[in-house]
Amino acid sequence: MLLTVRDISKSLGLRTLFEGVSLSINDGDRLGIIGPNGAGKSTLLRLLAGLTEADSGDVKRPKGMHAVYVPQQDQFRDDVTAKDAVIAQAFTCLGGVGATHDHHEAETLADMMLSRVGFDDALADKPAAALSGGWRKRLSVACALASAGGEPDLILLDEPTNHLDLDGVAWLEEFVRRAPGMPPASASVFVTHDRMFLEGVATRVAELSPAYPQGIFVVDGNYTEFLRRKEEFLTAQAEAQRAIAGLVRQDIAWLSRGPQGRQTKAKGRIQESHARMDELAELKARNAAASSTGARVGFDATDRRTRKLVVAKGVAKTYADHTLFRDLDLVLGAGDCLGLLGSNGSGKTTLIRVLTGEVEPDKGLVDFAEPTPRVAVFSQHREDFAPTTLLREALCPVSDLVRYRGQPMHITAWSRRFLFRDEQLDQPIQSLSGGELARVHIARLMLVPADVLVLDEPTNDLDIPTLETLEEAIESFPGAVILVTHDRAMLERLATSVLALDGRGGWALHATLAQASAWRRARDDAASPTAATSAAAPVTAVRSQPNGTAQRKKRSYNEQREYDTIEQRIEEAEAEAKAAEKRLADPKILADHEAMTKACEALSQAQELAARLYARWEELESI
Repeated sequence: MLLTVRDISKSLGLRTLFEGVSLSINDGDRLGIIGPNGAGKSTLLRLLAGLTEADSGDVKRPKGMHAVYVPQQDQFRDDVTAKDAVIAQAFTCLGGVGATHDHHEAETLADMMLSRVGFDDALADKPAAALSGGWRKRLSVACALASAGGEPDLILLDEPTNHLDLDGVAWLEEFVRRAPGMPPASASVFVTHDRMFLEGVATRVAELSPAYPQGIFVVDGNYTEFLRRKEEFLTAQAEAQRAIAGLVRQDIAWLSRGPQGRQTKAKGRIQESHARMDELAELKARNAAASSTGARVGFDATDRRTRKLVVAKGVAKTYADHTLFRDLDLVLGAGDCLGLLGSNGSGKTTLIRVLTGEVEPDKGLVDFAEPTPRVAVFSQHREDFAPTTLLREALCPVSDLVRYRGQPMHITAWSRRFLFRDEQLDQPIQSLSGGELARVHIARLMLVPADVLVLDEPTNDLDIPTLETLEEAIESFPGAVILVTHDRAMLERLATSVLALDGRGGWALHATLAQASAWRRARDDAASPTAATSAAAPVTAVRSQPNGTAQRKKRSYNEQREYDTIEQRIEEAEAEAKAAEKRLADPKILADHEAMTKACEALSQAQELAARLYARWEELESI
């Protein structure tokens, strides 16, 4: 047993975050903590890390147990390099800059930790503040590891996938699953709303919520198993409420008879009746919390059904001699949801600005339907409000009324729609959590009727119920949507096509996220550090050829044999993918956690194989 918390409670001002929570963490656990915004997940994580104290209850840690904490916000001084940041943490572990340990020992430990998380010498010497979000997260992990000498018993991560691109999320998954270089007994606890991260990494899932006795519900297994067990528990809890409500009705009828109508030993029965009433009130409160949903999201549209809202023809953009994309063709119309896939710096935000007319392309042109489509943008940076702005002013800057879908609504009702308490309206924006601030921006966006909805990392900090309602709102939006998100579950559900950028000028449009991811991996594997950027392909086909070489006129003997059979192999791979999808729809498979996991893996492998075969077929076709 690494750590045990028993009956702990914590309040923030006058608001109780949680109370009576008990939890244990064992060697090798990978515990995912979820829950609604404001439930106290980050506070619980800091409490487990020893960075804050509980108001009541006990936290027991074995003597000599080393726990490290990676915060949600990665903050580094502007003047410190990545290596210096880790060296500072190494000194903390080694006891400071004293006579016992010299700078060389701290530097050696820092080099080991940076190498463990993927840094090379060039990246290690860059200013930490200049790194991308994904590399800052890796640096935060390296700093945490160095603070424990590289071998912590427990690593605690707060919203680790926020602001990461899909490559960064994939690295983080692999790190948490295997924890390279760390002892086999090491464990991890992470607060996250990333459902696929939970599915692929967690061995246990805990939800912090007033919907449960003692405020927490813990299940052994991944997220699919958690959802199954949660539904069973809440169904049983609702049945218990109905059963006790029946008994309470009998108690009330008996109590209403008066003293003369009661049987002997009435005092004991009266006490039992009141105890049942208290239990019923508690069950009602828990079931009400369980039935509450996320913020009610619904985007306003102009109901314009133009098939071609935005048409890009041969567009290209280069910054500082770095080509982001070239010869890109694209059509966006009503009902389309375009997912953008690429590493940080690959040009996703720039492409959005080109497609919305904010930036002119270097080459090519972007045509807009007449009249020009109305565009609403949700930015990942969320820096529109001064910190002292009151919540009521952020939600409704003009008056106490907003106009949503043609109907007036008072600011109080509007704020409740996004799960804000009435007293929060007169509090400054700086007092809000990340999830609450995200809901403010969504609320503002919902007031703008649009033909094209641009969502740049909208899922950061949102709890799972709000994520699900956001997905429903995007799915029902009748216009065009451009979606950038690291949330793979959202991309898989919503994207009608996925445009992948390789960051070197190349691009390709795919039908699924799996195909786009496989294409990007193949491009990254084929690229060499000194290779010139290869020519990009049209939307419907990717012309791959070795960089710096002329395209050959004829296939070799082996290539021709491969070409003659590849269509059959593609058909077989697609058939296997369809069979895997059919297995996933089988209720017996869905009810079996192990079978469900195997079926998901089989589907993923079949889709990736088909994507690789398509890419190879296009390469052979181009010769």
